[in-house]
Order: sequence, then C-alpha cells, then structure tokens
Amino acid sequence: MARTNRELADFLRRARGQVDPARAGLPSDGRVRRVPGLRREEVALLAGVSTDYYARLEQGRRITPSAAVVEAIGRALGLDTAGRAYLDDLIGLTAVAAPRSSRAVQRVRPGLYQLLDSLDGEPALVLGRRTDVLAANRMAKALFADFDGMPPRQRNYARWMFLDEHARALFADWRDQARAAVESLRFEIGRDPHDDTTVALVAELREHSAEFDQWWEQHRVHQRTHGTKRLRHPLVGDLTVEYESLTPPGDPDTTLFVYTTEAGSPSRRAMDLLASWTGSGRPVPVEHLGSAADQ
Repeated sequence: MARTNRELADFLRRARGQVDPARAGLPSDGRVRRVPGLRREEVALLAGVSTDYYARLEQGRRITPSAAVVEAIGRALGLDTAGRAYLDDLIGLTAVAAPRSSRAVQRVRPGLYQLLDSLDGEPALVLGRRTDVLAANRMAKALFADFDGMPPRQRNYARWMFLDEHARALFADWRDQARAAVESLRFEIGRDPHDDTTVALVAELREHSAEFDQWWEQHRVHQRTHGTKRLRHPLVGDLTVEYESLTPPGDPDTTLFVYTTEAGSPSRRAMDLLASWTGSGRPVPVEHLGSAADQ
C-alpha cells in the first residue's frame, strides 16, 4: 500500500474512533461497543455510501471518491476545516504540488522585512514550509529565541519546540503548543506527501521525542490561524500573548505570525519591559535551503 494510502486509512480509522455515536444522532442498538467511536457501517450510513465502499476506502484501496462523497464522509466524521482539507489532500482531490527539491530556495520578500521592522513593539515571525523560521524581528527573538544565532538546519519552530529545553521551560502551556506544532506538520505533510525534507524532519522528531511520536500517531491535524500562548519568560516573568497569522497573497508557503498583548494588562507591561531591555535592531534574514542535504 502506498504511503499516502496508509495515511488515509489510519486517518479515517482514528477520526471514526473519536466520534460520539449519540452526538452523531445514532440511536442505541443495544450492542456493546468494543471500541469507542463509530462503526464502519455507521459512517457509511451517515455518509450515504455502502459499507463495502467505505470499508475499501478505509483500507486504503486505490479508489478515488467524488468530491460529494468526500464531503459526506467528512461531515459524518465531524471533521473541522483543517481535517476536511487534509482528507481532500490524502484522497487526491487537491492539486499535488511539485516536489520541493525542484522549487527555488524559499526567501522572504523585502516588503515583509519592512513590515517586521515596523512591528518593532510586537514580536513577529515569518514561518515557511514545515515551520522553518525564515525571519524574526528583535522582539520575537527576545520573547522566544534567537533563531538567527542557530545553525540553518535548526531554524525550525517545531524542532525548537521539541528538542530545545529552553522552549519547554518557556511555555507554561508547552503541551498544548507542542501538540499544535505536531498537528500543523501533519496538515502540511498532507498537502505535499512528496516533500522529503518534511518527511525527514518528522522522522527526526519521532526518533528524539516520545511526545512527538505519540501525538503524531494520533493523526490529528490543525491549521494555526490564531490563538493564545502562555509564557514564563526568564526576564519578565509570566505573560500571555495572542497571535494572528497572515498569509501573503500569492505566497501560500509563507505565514506571518504577530503576537500581541491586551492594552493595560500585566502582560502588556511585561512586553514593554522586555522591549526596553532589548534595545533596537532590525530583523535579520534567515536563508533556508530546499533539502536536508543542502542544510
């Protein structure tokens, strides 16, 4: 079975196991459920397909359902937007990207550097494929880590989150943030299963982090658009930041993350104090190469 088909089979089984039959509107039939979640025939019933058809799909057989069938299965499994997009990717309804090795080295355009510079009072990061850190302003480096000072191969948000002890100590909600990083990588690898560099990153993190390996096996996906992070900063103490993510038009592989604090709050005062201690500076470009071999 091809790797993408195994991914599809595993994703469907795990998604099915997370659905509460009662909430899905299924009446009790008196049978004892040996495992949590829906049975295959129940997913088929909710999606309006035959049990045999759904079973073959869940087994990773080489069949390509229509967009309407995929929509119905996603609805039956209660998938959110990210989960539905991931299912489309695994089944092959979305366009398959060209192998990353054939693409140009990912760079940040000058206007984004100027934008980072203008956000001097707020931490801001530019992330690229597989959560590579492409650029960071001075406040982001002061709040999180000096990614510019790391070797190029280590300038990756997920790798830093799991393999750097500073990250574990920094985040009061480390498990939530780390799990979100896993789910973001799972989402990305669904978009392009042929990206050898992402595959190598996942293999490295599975080998060196038991938490990553456990959460990767759960097959959950997440697309970060906004949220909250709680930190215990070594210089300014506890603070909570909100983040928003922005994807520049025409550049879907690049995402700007901006972190803000509530006006007049202790977190805002902590951020202002951090800004006063770090001085001024300009964001430094971080060059990223397109393959593990290049790095």
